[in-house]
Amino acid sequence: MADPWLALEFGADPAERIAQVGAAHEAFLTGGRAPNRVREVVRRSWERSALLDPETTPPVELTDDALQRYRAAHPLARVLPLFRDLLGGIAQDGAHLMAVCDAYGRLLWVEGHPGVLRHAERMNFVPGARWDEPHAGTNAPGTALAVDHSVQIFATEHFSRRVQRWTCAAAPIHDPATGRLLGAVDITGGDHLANPQSLALVRATARAAEAFLAGAAPVEPDVVHVSALGRDEAELRIGERRIRLGRRHSELLVLLVDHPEGRTGEQLGLDLYGDDRLHPVTLRAELSRLRRVLGPELLDSRPYRLRGRVRSDFRTVTDLLERGDAAGALDAYPGSLLPGSDAPGVTRLRRLVDGQLRAAVLAGADPALLAAWTATPAGTDDLAAWEALARALPPGAPRRPLAVTRIRQLLDEYDVGRATSLQRTRN
Repeated sequence: MADPWLALEFGADPAERIAQVGAAHEAFLTGGRAPNRVREVVRRSWERSALLDPETTPPVELTDDALQRYRAAHPLARVLPLFRDLLGGIAQDGAHLMAVCDAYGRLLWVEGHPGVLRHAERMNFVPGARWDEPHAGTNAPGTALAVDHSVQIFATEHFSRRVQRWTCAAAPIHDPATGRLLGAVDITGGDHLANPQSLALVRATARAAEAFLAGAAPVEPDVVHVSALGRDEAELRIGERRIRLGRRHSELLVLLVDHPEGRTGEQLGLDLYGDDRLHPVTLRAELSRLRRVLGPELLDSRPYRLRGRVRSDFRTVTDLLERGDAAGALDAYPGSLLPGSDAPGVTRLRRLVDGQLRAAVLAGADPALLAAWTATPAGTDDLAAWEALARALPPGAPRRPLAVTRIRQLLDEYDVGRATSLQRTRN
């Protein structure tokens, strides 16, 4: 069976394939559907990139001192000598570039022959530029991050026409301790890169980088990871152990994560049951069972609080928002916090997280972020977000008619004045 991550099958004619995929690309831009002859990974990437202008150039987000400070502090800075050892020869042969990006598609380093670098600058393939799919469309580093897998993108498979003279292969890199996506390593050049060797090379380089980071990482006590977004029952990860909690234990755990300073039994009871349904005996029994699940070394009493280093997905979202990274926050947000819970404390926290994320997305008016927000359960019925999306999209964008249709549906459901809303959309 052919490797779906490779661009060309053995014996395929590159020129013929460029023409076939180029025709499919034009058909997709005009009709919104990709023909079957396009690889599945490319077709799905085109669909995710459909909001973009195919003539787009990725934005440069970091320059000068800001870029220097950011990449100096990035975990992949420690691996740069290894990247240069493994890929430096290829990058200097006059036909290729080596690139390393962070988890958001920002290019940290782009190295190679000066002549090739000058050509790449014309499409903003430069350090500090944002090459994730929402900003650059289908491309090897951006798509590798989106699907979390090594991939080759060949010539006309790129969504942006400006990039279609290039072929690239990239592989994602993860933190060996936590599994968190750190970025990707990429080689970019001409059509001759569409071969199994280039994909195998970036895969091997990514694995070598992870092995290097694992060897260099200091020994730390286990970090407790709590996942509670987009799910009714939280998952707890302690080292290699994964524990799925019941609904009530999930609510208690989220409340304890939200109050690292600790909570009294009365405070937890109010957050869990409300004023008129306090059950001290039931609460103590639930906490006793939770302690048996977590282990006595993780849960203190008087006050009740979690010990050690605790990380949670909902705090990751709010921390990213505090740093002004709405795109990263939305990327880390699979859905609302324990959406099936009606515990007062959890309900308040859920509204807070959703509200902060929604406000950041609306304030940015970025069509890609607005489209991603309206695709979430919390955003699918958000009339203001759909109106903002329709305003942000140019008249010819494939998704604008979908946004306008959804606005009309919500206006009917909410019984809102349609003329006023649609006038706001046009303005």
